[in-house]
Amino acid sequence: MSGTSVKIGLSHRRAIIVGAGQAGLAVAAALISRGLSPQRDFVVVDQSPGVRSWETRWTSLTLLSDVRHSTLPALSFPSEPQSRPRAREVAAYLGAVEKHLGIAPVWGVRATGVRRLGSSATLLLETSAGSVQTRNVVCATGANSRPRLPAWAGDIAPPGRLMHSSAYRSAADVPPGDVLIVGGGNAGAQIARELSATHRVTLAVRNPRRYRHVATFPRAAGPRKRLGSIRPEPLFGDSYAQLQRDGIDVVPAVVGASDADVTLADGRHLAPASVILATGFLPGDDWLPAEVRDAPLGRTRTSVPGLFVAGMPGYGHPGSENLDGVWRDAATIARHITNRP
Repeated sequence: MSGTSVKIGLSHRRAIIVGAGQAGLAVAAALISRGLSPQRDFVVVDQSPGVRSWETRWTSLTLLSDVRHSTLPALSFPSEPQSRPRAREVAAYLGAVEKHLGIAPVWGVRATGVRRLGSSATLLLETSAGSVQTRNVVCATGANSRPRLPAWAGDIAPPGRLMHSSAYRSAADVPPGDVLIVGGGNAGAQIARELSATHRVTLAVRNPRRYRHVATFPRAAGPRKRLGSIRPEPLFGDSYAQLQRDGIDVVPAVVGASDADVTLADGRHLAPASVILATGFLPGDDWLPAEVRDAPLGRTRTSVPGLFVAGMPGYGHPGSENLDGVWRDAATIARHITNRP
């Protein structure tokens, strides 16, 4: 619908925030703190029909961070400081932040592209509802927006279910039989632990991770560089040894698949009834220009004046994908927007 004007009240705003999740709300709060008014000076849009991703995660998912590190400055989290909230509680909290700030997101609008209009300071934001001109655009579409799938994912067809971890809700979703979980990170380990009560579980690990107590999160979170290599984020719930003691098989990475057969890096073959791909996510930056994705400037800035990115570590401050870390991105972006002529 490029070239048509949006008829949903987005025009003539100083900024458009794309994404109504934690990053988008943090930027909104930072803009408000600098004197901008929601709906009048800026607007928030989101491709969701009104459901945040936290509401769609598995039922028992509990944050690794406690309430002290799961809160935006705009509003306190209504739980004990040292408790660790569940995903649905986070969704409810973000809804309360939205109401507290007076934000009225425009739901069901997906950003499809953005570009600068000639040599002017104006940006053209392309959306599923048409195009709109604005001075500033904030990409806040999430560090974990799209499922990351292994190259062999299209070659496997287990008799039970094949799903990415984003589609997993509870053990009731998985038919009886052996389950292979691909991915040895925190999500894979947590789902393995839950399913081990009802299924025989195997966890395939490509990059083994060291164990750190959950109390060290978020200080010890994220990958670490060591002697020229990158060490993946630690496990904060169970170590591999703990999982093995409780009957979960931990095996090397999957390197290939054919129908119901899976090949491991050590040459072994498995034939699980169901497979869950806990292989992570890709950021929601696929609608940004290629030159922006290929060469992010860091500290939330991009090569396109007026285009900023919040909540994605590759573009912003360390830890910006987390609730307590995204505020640094938000404050930086709000300062840039209010200082732009």
